[in-house]
Amino acid sequence: MSTQSVTVFGGTGFLGRRVVRYLHEAGFIVRIASRHPDRGLSIFPAASSRIEPVHGDIKDNASVAAAISGVFAVVNAVSLYVERGADTFESVHVSAAERVAILARQGGAEKFLHISGIGANKRSTSPYIRCRGQGEEAVLTAFPSATLFRPAVMFGPGDAFLTPLLRMLRQLPAFPMFGSGETKLQPAYVEDVGEACARVLQAPDPHRVYELAGPRIYTYRTLLRALTGAVGNRPLLVPTPFTLWHTIGYLAELLPSPPITRSQVELMEGDSIVGPDVPGFDALQISPRTIEDILPEILDSMRTA
Repeated sequence: MSTQSVTVFGGTGFLGRRVVRYLHEAGFIVRIASRHPDRGLSIFPAASSRIEPVHGDIKDNASVAAAISGVFAVVNAVSLYVERGADTFESVHVSAAERVAILARQGGAEKFLHISGIGANKRSTSPYIRCRGQGEEAVLTAFPSATLFRPAVMFGPGDAFLTPLLRMLRQLPAFPMFGSGETKLQPAYVEDVGEACARVLQAPDPHRVYELAGPRIYTYRTLLRALTGAVGNRPLLVPTPFTLWHTIGYLAELLPSPPITRSQVELMEGDSIVGPDVPGFDALQISPRTIEDILPEILDSMRTA
């Protein structure tokens, strides 16, 4: 068991709260850095003295420096899918990631874990995907020994991936697919990714990059068919051009909580599977679970929500 401290930025998010829990279970003292520390208290109301919500604004040097003062490691799990005002892909995924990495190195942190995503590419025409790739480069320049995690689309109870799909597939007579439905996906269970974060910070000599994906590759069409079988409804799957999806995503982003974003559409335009010979869950001795393994739990959470 470790008694070292780790600061987690984005520790109240879908992945971040799992990261915090697994680090806590591994014996780390965990600081949840957030602009709203009270959220950390609401998520971990009975937290021990080894979980400490602290103020941490990734856009402010002094705030970041205070949140990471004296820690062994820093995890950046902050993400953004919709740009709002000053919160842009560049400001969050590039500038803020670079700021946290620079200050972590200057503050003496021994390890830095940056959560990116499969498909991150600094040359992409997609602003979201491009900034993800630029953020990776900025982090490695600022903290050369940093570790990059690239998880595939994540699923689990309360997710923004399977849960909305299941609700719509249960109710609709026809369901619009992304394109022809042939995009390949390799979804990862969020609990497996959270555990991987804790394990890599305990590894004496981790790899530079890990791509974390589940054991099964689906096309979007075969994934939808698997889900329709689970909900007991088989709607007509309708191929829908990506040009239309971009328009839908643009309009949806005008809503307070958009059900779909242009960034998500852009991610669906290309396959999201692990590359050959890139370390993954196996390198961390984790056997990833499939959607079929976790689907009953997700459906149960929907019934009790």
